[in-house]
Amino acid sequence: MLRLLTAAVLAALVTAVPAQAGVTGKYVEVRDADVWTGPCFANASGNITGKNAAMVWAIDEGTAYGVRLDGLTVIAVLQASDTLGQQQNGPASAVLIVDSRATEAQKQALIRLAQAQGGELLKNVVRVQSATIKTDICNCKEGGCAEVDAGVVKIKTRCLDHAHDKACGNESAYYPLLVNGAQVTPAVADHSFSGQGLPMTWQENGRRGAYVGTFAVR
Repeated sequence: MLRLLTAAVLAALVTAVPAQAGVTGKYVEVRDADVWTGPCFANASGNITGKNAAMVWAIDEGTAYGVRLDGLTVIAVLQASDTLGQQQNGPASAVLIVDSRATEAQKQALIRLAQAQGGELLKNVVRVQSATIKTDICNCKEGGCAEVDAGVVKIKTRCLDHAHDKACGNESAYYPLLVNGAQVTPAVADHSFSGQGLPMTWQENGRRGAYVGTFAVR
């Protein structure tokens, strides 16, 4: 009897204690400047290009802020006053695009997750909108392959060809990621933003300006 009662109490305690919060998924980042480049190219375009970016968190599974977010996606589109990844002193403005399948609670959790990941860059959110977001992001050994379509945001990446994509011969992942904790590979991207909320829209083709990989928030 005592053994049965103890088991019942333990089962109740396990049920009462929530699972540890954590979110894992796939991450894509694109910019209107080459992130895989050499110092000479980067210095030549400093504060001329690279002020616009899109960041995509496609969640596989997990809980954030007490809400399950399995299978949902949030995208941040931003424009900064300076080239992203260099010394960022000026302000940035951001538009957040939230998965239209999200409930109100999930929507608020996705917004908080993106802002926590983006830090100061996503402090000034000028617009939040919901959209159908389609993602096909490779979690393969080679990495680099992703397709994202949120209507006003479109991204298609491919793996770098180290033989044909070089321009100066000493390219590397020159610009750091805009988030911490992601495991990524540089890639070539076609990407565009045609929405509202930011001073300008853009379209980039064949830019060595993407990172593709995974992220985890614990």
